[in-house]
Order: sequence, then C-alpha cells, then structure tokens
Amino acid sequence: MKIKLPLLALAALLFAGLPVASSSARVNISVGIAPPGIPIYEQPYAPGAGYIWTPGYWAYSDFGYYWVPGVWVLPPRIGFLWTPGYWGYSGGNYLFYDGYWGSRIGYYGGINYGYGYTGYGYYGGRWSGNTFLYNTAANRINTSVITTTYTNRSVLNRTGSRAGFNGPGGAKLKPNKELRALSQSERVAPTSTQRSRVQAAQKDPALRAKNNKGKPKADAVQALDRKGGQRAAAADRQAGAENPARGEKRNAAQNAKRERNQQANDNANSARKRGEAANRTRGNENNARRAQPADGRGQRAEKAGRNERAAAQQTREAKPAKRERAASQAREARPAKRERAAQSAPRNVRRAPAETRRPQAVQKRQPQVRRQPQRAARQAAPARGPAQGEQPGKKKKNKKPNDG
Repeated sequence: MKIKLPLLALAALLFAGLPVASSSARVNISVGIAPPGIPIYEQPYAPGAGYIWTPGYWAYSDFGYYWVPGVWVLPPRIGFLWTPGYWGYSGGNYLFYDGYWGSRIGYYGGINYGYGYTGYGYYGGRWSGNTFLYNTAANRINTSVITTTYTNRSVLNRTGSRAGFNGPGGAKLKPNKELRALSQSERVAPTSTQRSRVQAAQKDPALRAKNNKGKPKADAVQALDRKGGQRAAAADRQAGAENPARGEKRNAAQNAKRERNQQANDNANSARKRGEAANRTRGNENNARRAQPADGRGQRAEKAGRNERAAAQQTREAKPAKRERAASQAREARPAKRERAAQSAPRNVRRAPAETRRPQAVQKRQPQVRRQPQRAARQAAPARGPAQGEQPGKKKKNKKPNDG
C-alpha cells in the first residue's frame, strides 16, 4: 500500500472536521488498494421534514478503510442537494473526491449508494419551492409525521454498480457534458453534522474494514447513532452555557420544530379518525338497511304501488270531465264569436236580415201610390156572381168561331 503524503495532509484537514471553503476545488486522497464494495444497510427513518439523506461511504485513515454510516442532515440552504463523494481510479492509485452541497446533483462515479442515489442523479426526493418532497419508494418515511411525500417506483429499476470505486473492476460510468459543466458550479462543504460523523466513525474499531471484513454490522451503526445524538445534545448544552442567548434561540427553534411535527402528526391522526368514523357510520347504515325485516320492505312497496294506482285512476276519471268542460266552453263561445265577427265587419259589407230584404225590393218596384186607385175601384164595384147559365165552380169554355 502506498500513500502520497502531500495529499494525505490535505485529507487530514477533512477528516479532522475542519471546514473546506466553498469552491470548485476537490479534496483528493491517493491510496494504492481499492476500497471495499458498498454494503447493504438499512436506512433509519427521517427525523422530520426538511432533512436530506446523505449516504454512507468508505473513508481512509492510517489504519485503513472505515465505514462512515449515512445520516439525515439539514441542508445548508433551501434548495440544495447532496452529491456524495466517491473513489476513482487514476494512474495506478485510487483517489477520493469529496462530496458537496449544491443546487444540482453532480457526478459521483456511477456508484449505487442506495436510497435514491442510484449512481446517476438523485431520486429520493425533490424540492418544490421551499418544501422538500420525499419519495416513499426510495426512502423510509413515517407518513404520519412527514406528509410531504410522493411515490415513484420506477426509480427502483435504476441501479448502478455496488462497487466501492469507479474504474477498472468497478463502476464504468463516465461524466457526460452536462456533468462536466456542473463541476464548475458553486460547491458548499459538508456541514458540521457530517464532519462530526466522520470523526466518530474514525474512532470506532467496529466500523473498520479490517475488523468487519467490509460488512459493518447494524449494531455498530446504531451505537454510533446513539453516541451522535448524545454528542449533539451535549454540544447544544455547551453552546447554551457559553452563550445563553444562542442556546435559547436554538432551543426555541428546536421546540418550534417539534411543535410543527407534533401538529402535523395530530392533524394526520385527526383526519384518519374522521375517515374511520365516517366509514363506521356508513357501515352501520348499510347494516341497518340490510337487517330491516323483509315484511317492512314489502309493505312500503305495496303502499307505493297503491299510491301509483290511485294516481292513475284519478287521471283517467279527470279526462272525460275535462273534455266535457272544453266542449261546453266551445259551445258557449260560438255565438259570442259570431257577434264579435259581425261587429268587426265593415259597414259596406253588412246586410239586413233576410226577412226584411224582399218587401223593400217590392216597394221599390211597385210604389204604393200607383196601386191605390185600383184597390179603391175594386172596393167600390159590386161583387159579381156567376153568369147566367153557368155553374159555379166551372169555367166557361170559349168557343172558336165557325169558319163555315
């Protein structure tokens, strides 16, 4: 095994927990032997909204490789994502390229770290404005605590190499043009939580590759998590003792966060209870309808049938009366209709009644003045009887003159 000392001195700054300035530079460690493969491990549940998973990886110290377990971390800025560090092969040596925070996921060697880090990009979640949404298909999320989730199972088919490095015998993915352009973007160094995680793992013999044969045990990782929580609480207490105002501010922020999480949990439980109560109510109603005796249903159906038949009978009885009223109204309206038509006709079209038209015509042809003398003469002349020798009722026949 060979180690290049100038690079090892620079790496010591990283593993000692000192911050690295934000830039496009990268920290390299050159080692002559390849790191172990990425082990299969179980991700802990997210502690709350806004945390982003930073996967575990193999780091190196003077005693060899050791496993740095992954951890949920609050990003340094809203909208930032974590690009994991990776080992790459170059010139007969294995170089470590440190991870960083940025607005986009960069190149990390095509190594499949799991839980959304498939080797290219990140599919464990995404930012939506100021809110981070978690993909439940790629992460272990307690949805009763964190409600900003979605599910995309297609990412489970995107798997890179579980090898611990990129190069011959490891991952084969090369950076494309887009990923090379991202190498020049702003990079933010790991947070204090991540740096303290490296320090704690370096001191734990159970996490060293020569002791665990490249397969760290879950008990060792859980013990590190417990110690990390205790150290974080001690750091908070120390910060509060050194600077009460700072400690109060941090405690207030933590309390507010816990209250938000509790409120979200209460809201989720209330919604679930309301849904269960509604389901029980509907179930009781359905059971009551099903349990109702068949006789009651038959009586209701019979009553409805009687009502329908009575309504139909009333309709049939009402039709003749309706027709009779219509006919009577029509008969009563005819004389009035003829009278209105006669009154509305023009004067030059009107004619006198039939019984008065004929006498007026006779009067015009034979004036009464001309008939008076004849009528008077007839009244003055004596009445004539039948001629002598004539029988009453028989007319006298005129004899034709005798020509001879």
